[in-house]
Amino acid sequence: MRNTLPKTKPAASPITGWKQFDWSKIRKYVDRMQQRIYRAESLGRKRTVRNLQRILMHSKAALLLSIKRITQDNRGKRTAGIDGNIVANDSERIMLYEKMKKLRVNQHNPKPSYRIYIKKKNGKLRPLSIPTIMDRVWQNAVKLALEPQWEYHFESTSYGFRPGRGCHDAIERIFQYLVFGKRRWIFEGDFKGCFDNLNHTYIMKQIQRFPAHKLIHKWLEAGYVDNGTFHLTDAGSGQGSILSPLIANIALHGMEDILGIKYYINKNAAGRTWAVNTSKYAMTRYADDFVIMCYSKEDAEAVYSKLTPYLKERGLELEENKIRVIDISEGFDFLGFNVRRYPASSKDKLLIKPSKDSIKKFRQKVADTVKDCYGHNVEVLIRKLNPIIRGTANYWKAEVSSKVFSAMDKYIVNITYRFLAKTHHNKNHIWIKKRYFRKDIRGISKNRWILSSPTQMNLQLIKMSWTHIERHTLIKFKASPFNSNLSKYFYYRKRKESNQTFGEQVCLSCMS
Repeated sequence: MRNTLPKTKPAASPITGWKQFDWSKIRKYVDRMQQRIYRAESLGRKRTVRNLQRILMHSKAALLLSIKRITQDNRGKRTAGIDGNIVANDSERIMLYEKMKKLRVNQHNPKPSYRIYIKKKNGKLRPLSIPTIMDRVWQNAVKLALEPQWEYHFESTSYGFRPGRGCHDAIERIFQYLVFGKRRWIFEGDFKGCFDNLNHTYIMKQIQRFPAHKLIHKWLEAGYVDNGTFHLTDAGSGQGSILSPLIANIALHGMEDILGIKYYINKNAAGRTWAVNTSKYAMTRYADDFVIMCYSKEDAEAVYSKLTPYLKERGLELEENKIRVIDISEGFDFLGFNVRRYPASSKDKLLIKPSKDSIKKFRQKVADTVKDCYGHNVEVLIRKLNPIIRGTANYWKAEVSSKVFSAMDKYIVNITYRFLAKTHHNKNHIWIKKRYFRKDIRGISKNRWILSSPTQMNLQLIKMSWTHIERHTLIKFKASPFNSNLSKYFYYRKRKESNQTFGEQVCLSCMS
């Protein structure tokens, strides 16, 4: 069973062999094994869980899929670790597969990570640890086996870096808790250096029955190389590795228990079920960012003392300058949106809009892109701006964004016109308008100021206001794609939201 691998078509040479694998069958095999792990965990069959995890980690299907994800699908596929190696083509992928299939994941000795830094939105630098290609492949194989076990246990209000869940679910959860106006007080917090300070002893205690727990411990303590100097890691899980988000979620699991949050399942006559929070606290967490909603100011102020044992056990503390206890009428920012109750004629109304910071970052990204295009023709500008506009609009469209869309469209018209005026400094306004601005080629929009290519008739700059506002549907209580009974649910959910994924990645990359 360990070497079970879907049949592959014969390859003429190693270079073309990579494309001859039946990737659909490989994914189905891995998906089926993950579903079996999830089901065994739900039934409390611990020994079966461990046996299935061993089979999956040592299977050729998991190895092949991991190599594909690390060297072909992931955005960091061309980022090298300390050994400087990358896998850039199919022949190199075949060579890596032939090499790694002779090895065993439990016997792997990790290398230190390569440390780089990226700028955060507050101007500080965020450290990223980049493991070697081989370490990343083995980490992905381990994650395939470990994740479905923990997905059964994770809290329903945890949405960061989990399959089938995302930012819009976290925002929609906040909306549903606050929309009726009973919970008005907010405790907003952020863990200080979460990924760098997690307690290794606590993490290992949580995964001590996992077959590859010793290898995970080696990865945690493998250290990193920064500017040619080796550093030990006695705490934290290097942000940037494949396993780090999952390890962080495992370590942070349990906040609902500390706050005493309980649910009961309600059912109506039609057979529809939903979970009802019966406690005075409600929460939403996205990785290390969280919001706790309360009925009174006293309850909100008591949150810090309640979280103290939770934080201490995990080696964490809260970022002092990010702790806020506020009334919802003051509003707060979360994942690029601003949540606030506004006064209205009869009673105040909860509205969620794109935050000022995310709008500012979008404007800056557009401005930087236009600046980079100086010296190029307008076709280059349109092709670079369209993905940015479409992605951000898809992220914002789940909330109250119509006015923001119109304002951003005006901003984009002005900045692109300045680009054209500088490109054709000896031409007047009428000439520029006649050459570059036309009606919508689709015949839907009545806007006459649409930046268009003078040579390619089908190439136009899209408008944010063309994106329709569509409220996001919150994921079911503890639904997981590893639950085989919910296969149809996630299939249709994924089809409906497929165009939002790119937007979420774009917007989060702007905010980080």
